[in-house]
Amino acid sequence: MVKGKLNRRKFLTTTTIGAAGATIAAPALAQGTPSIEWRMVSSFPKSLDTIFGTADVFAKSLAAMTDGRFQVRVFAPTEIVPGLSAADAVSNGSVEACHTASYYYWGKDPTFAFGTAVPFGLNYRMQNAWMYEGGGIDLMNAFYARFNIFGLPGGNTGTQMGGWYSKEINKPEDWHGLKIRIGGLAGAVMSRIGAVPQQIAGGDIYPALEKGTIDAAEWVGPYDDEKLGFSKVAKYYYYPGWWEGQAMLSFFFNLEKWNGLPKSYQAAIKAAAALANTSMMARYDIENPKALERLAIGGAEPRPFSEAVLDACFNASNEVFAEIAAKNADFKKVYEAMKAVRGPDYLWFQLAEATYDTYMMIQQRKGLV
Repeated sequence: MVKGKLNRRKFLTTTTIGAAGATIAAPALAQGTPSIEWRMVSSFPKSLDTIFGTADVFAKSLAAMTDGRFQVRVFAPTEIVPGLSAADAVSNGSVEACHTASYYYWGKDPTFAFGTAVPFGLNYRMQNAWMYEGGGIDLMNAFYARFNIFGLPGGNTGTQMGGWYSKEINKPEDWHGLKIRIGGLAGAVMSRIGAVPQQIAGGDIYPALEKGTIDAAEWVGPYDDEKLGFSKVAKYYYYPGWWEGQAMLSFFFNLEKWNGLPKSYQAAIKAAAALANTSMMARYDIENPKALERLAIGGAEPRPFSEAVLDACFNASNEVFAEIAAKNADFKKVYEAMKAVRGPDYLWFQLAEATYDTYMMIQQRKGLV
C-alpha cells in the first residue's frame, strides 16, 4: 500500500512538472516562429491575374501555413521599383523578395536565362523534373548566391506562342530588320538571325506595338495576350515560341534574409512556392484554349513558323550557346546540366507521351473529343 501511494505521488509530481514544463516551453515555441512581414515586388502588372496572381497565391499560402505569422505583401511594378529592377532590389536588400523572370537579368550574366528559359530548351515537365529532382534548384542557387539571392521556381507558362507580327514570317530572311520585343537570351539569337530585339516590360508592350516603335512582340500566350490587347494592333499570331518551350518564373529572396529564417519558415516558403508553381500552369491550361478561340473569332490569324524558319533559329541558338559557353564557366556548367535532361527526356517523351498525344489530337480534329 505504501509503495503504491509513493508511486501515485511520483506520478502526480511528474505530471505536474510536465504540465509546468509545457507552460514554460510555450514562449520558447513562439520565439521559434516569430511574426515577420516581408515585401515582395512583382515584375508583372496586376492586369495579368495569372502571373501577378501567382505571387498572391504564394503569399496567402505562406500565411496559412504559418498561422498568419509570416506575411508577405505583394507590390506591383513601380509601386516600389520598376518591374525590371525587381531582382536588383532583392540583391541590395531594398526589399526582401520579388517575383520575376530570371532571364530579364541575362545582361548581367547569361546564366540567369536558365532560370526561366533558353531557346530550344526544356518543356514544362522537363523543367520541373530538372529543378526538383535533377539538382536544378541547387545548381541555380549556387550561381544566384553571387548576387545575394536565393531562388525557387515560381510558376510556369508552359510552351508559349511565338508572338504578334505586323507582317508575315515565311522564311528566315523575313527576320532581317524586324524590331521585336523579346526577353532573355533569345534576344542574342534574334540578333544573330538579323532581327532587332527590344526588352520592354509587359505593361509597355502595347503602346510600343501600336505606335510602330516595334514591328512584333512576344509575351506569353492567348489568355495574357488577349488581356493586353495585342490582336488589336497586330494580325499574325505565330507559334510556337521556340525561345520558350516553357517559361519558369522565380521567387527571389534576399540571401541574408533567407539564411536568417527559422528552418520551419524556410520549409513553409518552399511549400508555398511549389504550390504557386503548380497552380499557375494549371490555370493557363484551363484559360488558354478559351482565349485562343475568342482571339481567332475576333480576327487573329494563328500561323506556324515554317520548318525552315525554325531550323535557322535552332542553328543560330546553338552558335550563340557555344560562343557564350566558351568564355563563361557558369553558363557552360548549367547548359551542360540542362542538356543532360533534355536529350533523354525527349527520347522518352517520343514513346508514350508523343504517341498518345498525337493520337488524341487526331481524334480532336475529327471532333470526337
